[in-house]
Amino acid sequence: MALKMADFKTDVHNDWCPGCGDFGIVNAIQMALAEMGVQRDKTTIFSGVGCSGKTSHFINTYGVHTLHGRVLTFAQGAKIANPEMTVVAVGGDGDGLGIGAGHFVAAGRRNVNMTYIIFDNGVYGLTKGQASPTLKLGEKTKSLPSPNTNYNVNPIGLAVASGFTFVARGYSYDVRHLKDLIIQAVKHNGLSFLDVLQPCPTYNDLNTRDWYAGTDLVDEAQKRHSRIYKLEEHGYDPAVHFNEEAEVNEKLSQSLIKSLEWGNKIPIGVFYKNEIITPYTVRLRDKIPNYLENPPAKQNIAKNGFSNADISQILDSLEV
Repeated sequence: MALKMADFKTDVHNDWCPGCGDFGIVNAIQMALAEMGVQRDKTTIFSGVGCSGKTSHFINTYGVHTLHGRVLTFAQGAKIANPEMTVVAVGGDGDGLGIGAGHFVAAGRRNVNMTYIIFDNGVYGLTKGQASPTLKLGEKTKSLPSPNTNYNVNPIGLAVASGFTFVARGYSYDVRHLKDLIIQAVKHNGLSFLDVLQPCPTYNDLNTRDWYAGTDLVDEAQKRHSRIYKLEEHGYDPAVHFNEEAEVNEKLSQSLIKSLEWGNKIPIGVFYKNEIITPYTVRLRDKIPNYLENPPAKQNIAKNGFSNADISQILDSLEV
């Protein structure tokens, strides 16, 4: 039976602020999972702490609400234990690029076949609007007593430099385009990262829906134009087609250059895609030949309430 978006909705009360970009992101995830026809009992949404942390409660699959900055560790562990599971991790920009920045970089080295989505609004929305790692230096939102004193993290650039093999950016108010990006990310054979720009109507009065729409901008013909533009509509090719150092370096360089565009022109779409690099589960299979046939999630770890592990030889060696 074909699944519909409604099949991925829950009845859990949602108390996000009206106009929050989180609504669009959750809708896009639900639409993507329905369109892909994923099995709900073989799909898990992991979330961190922050406004976005409730996402795992709002999607009708397995859900794990984890710790602040630690969502990637939980999600990677689950995927490695059960490689048949579709795993999507979500979290805020503070959660993933502040306290979780170390795990973000480490994840890129492994290339576990899963997807990580960051809800990027430039502030810590759950704790009254402090500047997050993505807020630009010198900017002052209405929740800050003075301009931001820290330089910002570039999520796209950091993901590319860390080794993520699919790196993209979406916009929460373009739900259908975001849905398509999520489908591409989930289907990608490797570690996917999706940075989603989303207005925070409560605390970020700079990067608002109107600002992204470019209501303050006019072109030479005195027509307003959006700050957002789609890479795929301008002939941009993010994919690495050949396992050659020159091409890989070229694709990495162009993605980093594009990631620096901001202000009056903000690109969304896929910045980098490389399916030539071996996923982590394949590397494990090379070390453990029966890993994919008998992964940890399928192994019996206890019988009649007692562990199957036999540590008698270890205990004997410790006798004095």
